[in-house]
Order: sequence, then C-alpha cells, then structure tokens
Amino acid sequence: MRVLLTGSTGWLGRFLAPRLRETGHAVIGLDVAEGPDTEVVGSVADGGLIERTFAEHAPDAVIHAAALHKPDIARYPAQAFVDVNVTGTLNLLEAAAAAGHDRFVFTSTTSLMIRTDVRAGRSGGATRAFWLDEAFAPLLPRNIYGVTKLAAEHLCRLAHAQSGIEVRILRTGRFFPEDDDTLTEPSGPNLKANELLSRRLTVEDAAEAHRLALEHGPGLGCEAFVLSAPPPFDRDEAEALIEDAPAVIARHHPEAAELYARRGWTLPDRIERVYDPSKAERLLGFRCRTDFAAVLRALRDDAPLPFHHDSSYTSPKEV
Repeated sequence: MRVLLTGSTGWLGRFLAPRLRETGHAVIGLDVAEGPDTEVVGSVADGGLIERTFAEHAPDAVIHAAALHKPDIARYPAQAFVDVNVTGTLNLLEAAAAAGHDRFVFTSTTSLMIRTDVRAGRSGGATRAFWLDEAFAPLLPRNIYGVTKLAAEHLCRLAHAQSGIEVRILRTGRFFPEDDDTLTEPSGPNLKANELLSRRLTVEDAAEAHRLALEHGPGLGCEAFVLSAPPPFDRDEAEALIEDAPAVIARHHPEAAELYARRGWTLPDRIERVYDPSKAERLLGFRCRTDFAAVLRALRDDAPLPFHHDSSYTSPKEV
C-alpha cells in the first residue's frame, strides 16, 4: 500500500516509516519538521495541504501519528492542540473517506484514560489498582492533550458511522525516550523499567502495532486498542498492588529485587494502574516483544537495556 504517514519525523515516525518499507509499503511522510522520511513539510491542520497531498501522492491508507503531546502543554496554547489534534484529524478523515479508503489508523493515547482519581491512586483513596482496558469509563481527561485526543477519537467514530471507513484507534502507553516531565526520582532508566510492569512499551513495539493495525483486513469496524507491554499481574492482585507492589512483583519475578539492588534501582512501592493490552492481542494478533522480563534479563546479563533512554531528547519540531 501507499501509506500517508503523518508525524514521520517524530519519535514514532522514525521507527515506523522504515518498518513499513521493510514490509513492502510505500511511505509518504508528512510532518512540520524536515526529516529523511518526510516528503511533505507542513501541518495536518492545513486543510489545503492535506487536499494537495492526497491529489499529488494518491495514498491508499493513512496512519495518523502526528500530534501535540503532553510535554507540549508547556510550550503551546490550548488552541494549538485543538488545531493539530482535532482539526488535523478531521482533515485527514474527510480526505481519506473522500478518496474511498477502507481503513485509517489513528495514534491515540492512554493519557485520555487517566482521570484525576486514577493518577492519584492510593493518595486519592483508591484501594485497588485501576485496571485500564478499552471499556474503562467514564473518560474524563485532565488536560488539553487528553481532551483533544478524546475528541479526535470521537471524530474517528463519526467518520466510521458516516462513511463506513474502518478506524483502528491505538491508545499507546508511554514509549518516548526522554525523562518524565514531572518526576525526578527514580532515575529515567529505572522509571522506564518500572513502567514496563504496567504502562509502557518500546517504540519498536509501538511501530509494529501500527503496521499490524494497517494490514489487518476489513471487518473490525471502528475499534480502540490499548497498547502496552503485557503486565505480569492478574486482576485479582489489584488490591495488593496498592498495598505492597514489591511483594506482588516478587511472586511473578522473584529475582527482581536482587537484580534491581545491583543497579541501585528501586521497585515501585505501589502500582496505581495497570494497562490491559489483551484486546490488541486477541483482535490484531499483536503482543509486545519487550516486557519487564526482558529488563531483568538485561540486568542479569549486564547487557544493554531493551528500551531507549535519552534525557536530552527534543522533538524535531522544536529544533
């Protein structure tokens, strides 16, 4: 297929574009920043640019990964989030439907599921870890990023209802390489390793999930999928994850505490939320290759960690 990939210069795009080409697809990259995989430079919020791109490049399908993200809240006004995340999505959906596309892949975020009470966890009175799957409700995003991504999801559902175009909404967990924008402890690599227990995936796995969503044949309709490394926990451990997460981790990975101690790392004392990616495995055939066990193998073998960490990473659009 000829695939229009938005966000082609971004962190996901730099892994996804080559992966698509490796598997036989032609990629037309669109991004506000120039890059080796970007043929069209401009914003998805520019309706005229989207029309010209479809007329000149005639894509067969769209993977819409371009967005303003949570760290951008400190740099951009709310209107910019509406323009890019909402209007940009609408522009692409309308162009894809008009072109007769039968599928559309939209990169969403698990952030829109993180209500204030979910983020607060035990400090907010929770006695059980929140188990976050696609049925979790109500969705009450706590910032402009989550609000606009949820609005874009609604536009995807509307486009499916009106035109019949199938939409695969991928709510990705964390996969960016930079440090957390709100936490300084534990260290960046330690935090990323901890998050692979419950709410992170590698960028390589995120790229593969997009490929599989693109290539899945018709019949899905409009479906949302949570993407994260498979957690080792069971739902009946949700209460214990709040009370004593290290004990729960030890049941599944007895060697974790010792391996962490060698590195001077700390395990989380509680886990407030667990992402459940089982629907993606069931319907898309996707399962992350990298999980918490891979981190422990790397620690045991003194091998490179199985994820990217770059505390100085800056989005190309800011360079």
